[in-house]
Amino acid sequence: MRNVVIRCFFCGSLTFGICAALLFLCFHYYHVSKWQEQTREGTSVLFLDEKLQQPISRGSWETPTPHASVQRPNEDETKEQRPLLKLNKDFNYTDLEAVHGYLKYGFNVVISKSLGKERHVPDTRNKMCRTKHYPARLPTASIIICFHNEEFNALFRTVSSVMMLTPHRILEEIILVDDMSEFDDLKGKLDYHLEIFRGKIKLIRTKKREGLIRARLIGASRASGEVLVFLDSHCEVNKVWLEPLLAAIREDHRMVVCPLIDVIDYMTLEYQPSPVVRGAFNWYLQFKWDNVFSYEVEGPEGPTRPIRSPVMAGGIFAMKRHYFNELGQYDKGMNFWGGENLELSLRIWMCGGQLFILPCSRVGHINKQHNVDQTRVIRAVIYNNLRLVHVWLDEYKEQVFLRRPSLRSIPYGNISERVELRKQLGCKSFQWYLETVFPELEASNGSR
Repeated sequence: MRNVVIRCFFCGSLTFGICAALLFLCFHYYHVSKWQEQTREGTSVLFLDEKLQQPISRGSWETPTPHASVQRPNEDETKEQRPLLKLNKDFNYTDLEAVHGYLKYGFNVVISKSLGKERHVPDTRNKMCRTKHYPARLPTASIIICFHNEEFNALFRTVSSVMMLTPHRILEEIILVDDMSEFDDLKGKLDYHLEIFRGKIKLIRTKKREGLIRARLIGASRASGEVLVFLDSHCEVNKVWLEPLLAAIREDHRMVVCPLIDVIDYMTLEYQPSPVVRGAFNWYLQFKWDNVFSYEVEGPEGPTRPIRSPVMAGGIFAMKRHYFNELGQYDKGMNFWGGENLELSLRIWMCGGQLFILPCSRVGHINKQHNVDQTRVIRAVIYNNLRLVHVWLDEYKEQVFLRRPSLRSIPYGNISERVELRKQLGCKSFQWYLETVFPELEASNGSR
């Protein structure tokens, strides 16, 4: 009898293991096929030329990272699309919750659940930052966090980290904009758990899917703080993160500032420090992190010195609310998300403002590994970039079309309002921007 029980138990375990493996393979095949179909559809509809999908040259464009595993948000599209499952050798492929969570959110949901709604992250600031003092009187901040189908715990850690590590005297409010999320745990469950932050939280739910750009505009229109601080919905702020941003804006209301973005690993969710970098881009309008010049981290301030940045990543930055409105907010004609960070950065520099990264402000960001709405993103990025090109690049738009001639025939909507805004603001030329802000972006015959 005992042998029969053992054999039955063994056969049952083996059957369960085989079924789980087959289920995973079917699930994986379905998502891969669907993703590839969307990618093919997106590229064919948009007449994407081959050059768009090729990796740009390395060298000064290579992301300077202290760890081999570190990756940045907004990485370039490449000819070979990033694999849907980019998992390490220790990943348990038979854990259906982990596999499903990764496909759904782009990072390790099992670990995210185990971390819960809040945690303490290591202080990654330079030691010199920890001796800095900031004015007692600082402007108040409205923190705007937009989300769509975000993983519950990652979203809540974003909110709770802000609440734990921000002095309430400078935190006017946190504005959460739910851009038509479909998941149940982002409805009643989220409302219930946010009750502990009552008085500091405004939750806005859109009536239709707006996309990141318009969702942020909705959040900004409801803000009452002196400074707008935009955060992604899968971040964790670090110690004394907001004071450096507000102090810089207090000194110059036309200063737009970004924290240094640390990396939260998509697989382990380990919080990892990033080196001091600045934002840059190439003639394909692809954002990259770039090494800073040595003289920028020398002198009395050393590695705590603010870094002049040609462009911002766009996910995380702070800006005076009145200046945001004065400068024209976001281009309302842009769709979904993509390209708005470059457009706003050019507008800041060319129209009298300044853009800096502050190494003494640190915010961690989960480097998600895929986007589930590939077709829509590709459409929006190209459409938005074309609006940027025709409003801000002057004669240098030919440098873009030289590398991607197929873009010449793609529509980009009505830009008359943005052209008029540029005239009203008295903005400088793109040539001035190249000569003064970003001379490293050299015009050429298309080889770069």
